[in-house]
Amino acid sequence: MTQAAYQPSMLDLADAGPAPAALPGSLRRHVLTRGAWVDHFPGWVRGSDAVLDTLLAEVPWRAERRTMYDTEVDVPRLLCWYAEGRPLPHPVLTVARAALTRHYAPELGEPFVTAGMCLYRDGRDSVAWHGDTLGRSAHTDTMVAIVSFGSPRALLLRPRGGGDSLRFHLGHGDLVVMGGSCQRTWEHAIPKTTRPVGPRVSVQFRPTGVA
Repeated sequence: MTQAAYQPSMLDLADAGPAPAALPGSLRRHVLTRGAWVDHFPGWVRGSDAVLDTLLAEVPWRAERRTMYDTEVDVPRLLCWYAEGRPLPHPVLTVARAALTRHYAPELGEPFVTAGMCLYRDGRDSVAWHGDTLGRSAHTDTMVAIVSFGSPRALLLRPRGGGDSLRFHLGHGDLVVMGGSCQRTWEHAIPKTTRPVGPRVSVQFRPTGVA
């Protein structure tokens, strides 16, 4: 497989070590329709390239297959799931999850406890339009916090049923949090790209009952 060379962040090259920045006062909230919102903090985890190296080397990535239109196909990304209580593969992820729980406690009402991880190896890996509603009723709001490590990839969001989309380029320790009704009334996707891009790892923190 031909893979683009990974381009490190200039901020990471000068950083002393991995650490998340303070959240209050730095998040930008994008208010969407129908009670949905998205918070964005570019470069939230400083020293993210060191975290990426650990995730690529030490996470037990697995390939999956799923049925689509009566045909079994490869899932176009590698996956790993860290259930509640399972140690995370880098200490900065534990610190980040605790910081997110503290900051969002008034809106979330419960802690972030799980971490789903996706490895997008190159531009051919992707995820289709979806909302993270498994384990929740159609009328229950939840929150998903995503921290990205590696080469930036486009995260698109659009209203369910169609409409104009928003685009965030996430990588190098960027944080995006989808809250309110976002998982029920909006969808998100990582599209394929023909541009040469290096690997990206997406870490998705969720409360109990959301997968």
